[in-house]
Amino acid sequence: MTNNNSSHPGLYIHVPFCRTKCLYCDFFSSTDLALMPDFLAALEQEARLYAGDFAVFDTLYLGGGTPTLLTPEQLDGLFKNLRRTFTFAPDTEITLEANPDDLTREKLDFFRELGINRLSLGVQSFDEAELAFLGRRHTARQTRQALHWIRAAGFANLSLDLIYGLPGQTATAWTRSLEKALKFHPEHLSCYQLTWAPGTVLGKKQARGEIEPLGEEAEAELFLLTSRFLQERGYLHYEISNFARGDDNCSRHNLKYWNHTPYLGLGPGAHSFQGTRRGWNHRSVDRYCLALQAGAAPVAGAEELSPEQLRLEALCLGFRTREGVSPDLLSPSVRQGILADLAKGELVRVLPGKIVPTLKGFLVADRLPLWLGD
Repeated sequence: MTNNNSSHPGLYIHVPFCRTKCLYCDFFSSTDLALMPDFLAALEQEARLYAGDFAVFDTLYLGGGTPTLLTPEQLDGLFKNLRRTFTFAPDTEITLEANPDDLTREKLDFFRELGINRLSLGVQSFDEAELAFLGRRHTARQTRQALHWIRAAGFANLSLDLIYGLPGQTATAWTRSLEKALKFHPEHLSCYQLTWAPGTVLGKKQARGEIEPLGEEAEAELFLLTSRFLQERGYLHYEISNFARGDDNCSRHNLKYWNHTPYLGLGPGAHSFQGTRRGWNHRSVDRYCLALQAGAAPVAGAEELSPEQLRLEALCLGFRTREGVSPDLLSPSVRQGILADLAKGELVRVLPGKIVPTLKGFLVADRLPLWLGD
């Protein structure tokens, strides 16, 4: 993973549009596609506000929402604007999130011409019943077709998103999805446990007792299965939910979030971080556009992080990764006491210059900073 560390900032563009809202999704998005032209005009204005504020970017990530809903003309205009406004390193990792049913072979060829060199495909499952439960628009057949087109178009850096922990899901069913994913030899996989966010359709059904979650013990077993299954097949488990086929295939952009590297986020709901300051934009396309039309930054809020807050965040983020944290982040008393107990319990390993979570420690990664943060 160290091969991908970079002090260069990253640029994130949030394209907040979807044809339909998935039943589990808690990210900000809108299904009002008529707002897309106004959004793109506002996005161009927002980019200009930050011209010169950041040095050379070496990652560009277009997420959403569904950025592949943009027409070729809109996407081409967006890239031209970004390249006019900002400076990018020659080897910039350019990631585009995509849905299987939005892709055609012609679109993929166009993405390559734009310089996009990494695709993150929202597969979620290869099981039709699971896709229907999640409210996904695409079918497993469409996913397989999209994957064939992606490889035929010459994309050599492919990431697949998968979701596990659905009600009633068995180890056999989840393993089947993993096996089908690996047939396409993805360079990267993101395997997320289903969450029941309060404002989502599934979250509301769970709160009303209409759906019974799988259960913490069964979810933990699927997590362990995922890690062992993928590591046995050559993938690094480099972050709680992320696996890469070798150091060079770790997400260079996402590493910036976990390493406290500066990043600029543009678009409704996007976050930015630089030095000790974090800010976030309005989670509304209308408010975002109105602010920029008035010549103002569309910032909904910001915070200045104290040294202690940065230390605690470094613990929280570091314990999510196989790189772990520096012992310097811990007080001497903690290093001599609680740390020894956690190492004895096989939750962490103490290595030269770092403390890293074990696979068992990943299961309690949210608690490790509480135990070691004093």
